[in-house]
Amino acid sequence: MRSIRRQLLFWLLAIVLLGVGIAGWLIYRQALAEANELFDYQLQEIAAALPAEPFSQILSSRDTGDEGIVLQIWNRNGVLMYYSHPRAPLAPRAELGFSTERTERGDWRVYGAIVGDNVVQLAQPLSVRNRLAANVALRTLWPLIILLPVLGVAVWGVVGRGLAPLRRVTGALDARHPEALDPLPDSRLPVEVRPLVRALNGLLERLAAALDTQKAFVADAAHELRTPLAAVQIQAQLVARAHDDATRSEALTDLQAGVTRATRLAEQLLALARTEPDGREAASQLDLDALLHDCVASYAPLAQRRGVDLGIEASETALVSGDPEALRVLFNNLIDNATKYTPSGGRVDVCVREADGHPTVQIADNGPGIAREERSRVFDRFYRVGEGANRARTDVAGSGLGLAIVRRIALQHHASVTLGDSQSGGLLVTVTF
Repeated sequence: MRSIRRQLLFWLLAIVLLGVGIAGWLIYRQALAEANELFDYQLQEIAAALPAEPFSQILSSRDTGDEGIVLQIWNRNGVLMYYSHPRAPLAPRAELGFSTERTERGDWRVYGAIVGDNVVQLAQPLSVRNRLAANVALRTLWPLIILLPVLGVAVWGVVGRGLAPLRRVTGALDARHPEALDPLPDSRLPVEVRPLVRALNGLLERLAAALDTQKAFVADAAHELRTPLAAVQIQAQLVARAHDDATRSEALTDLQAGVTRATRLAEQLLALARTEPDGREAASQLDLDALLHDCVASYAPLAQRRGVDLGIEASETALVSGDPEALRVLFNNLIDNATKYTPSGGRVDVCVREADGHPTVQIADNGPGIAREERSRVFDRFYRVGEGANRARTDVAGSGLGLAIVRRIALQHHASVTLGDSQSGGLLVTVTF
């Protein structure tokens, strides 16, 4: 399990170590440059301090010190008069000025000059200067290196203190009752933690809305199922009490109709449950024209039995992205409503076209329509328009869920459903994607 605290400690210490390493390298380079300048000056001073007299007069009076400096002296004729370290791997030659000589035992800094009648060459191994620069850098950085464990402990504590608000939020969530969905307070939280708490509050708000919707759905479903189930129970009792075949046949017909209504209601409830938010399947590209032709073809026999002329008035290719099965349920519900409420001899016209770049489906009938004051309520679950003189049809049975399912599927497909008046005086339903 990955720990933010450990990761922060690791990366902070890694950055500090990297910074110390870079600082040490820079300090070493600066110290080496200063050491080179200082030692070059020292070689010049030693050469200048040598007397210009013949070499034989100073042979026993000079000391080059203990900095590893090698001294060579030639006379004007090129004869080597003095070599302080005969085993030093330097070439037996003199080059005026400063130069760097590479040997099998390392690099040497060499300075040559003419002093009086002599040619003097002074050399010093560069390892001396490198060692001095490294010591300077190490003495500068060793307090920081020693303080690294203390810094690690401090970082661990500071990071833990910084993550304390997250622990408080976690504790508050752990201590909550499953049904407690009120928002978490974010007034005393750091700026970095507030977006997380606000996102959690948004999730809690959506969960509360979903739970309320589910509770209302279950309560409404139980209420609506109670009536048809009670009717089925009564009809079953009537079948059991029937004393002759005619009475029993009539009771069985009523029982079958009651079971059909209860089954239809259960199917509608399941369809509505499947269309709750975030319940949509993966979307695909589909042609509304082809889908509407299938829906109309499947409902044509039922419309013919009801004496309704059902057909597609106008058709254009219109592509949308969505779940074909859910859209089939949407259009089937609209066509079913239109054919149910249209009187015998009436007609239902379906139209598919592109309107202002938006795929649009219109279903128009010449039935009783819906009053304007009720159009906003017919999309509520279990709401049914009250019967009027022009709506009293004995073959119309419903649960008040059809348009609720239509609205839910439309919202999932980013479509709008509007109700209006058709030219023939009935209802015009427009679905715009």
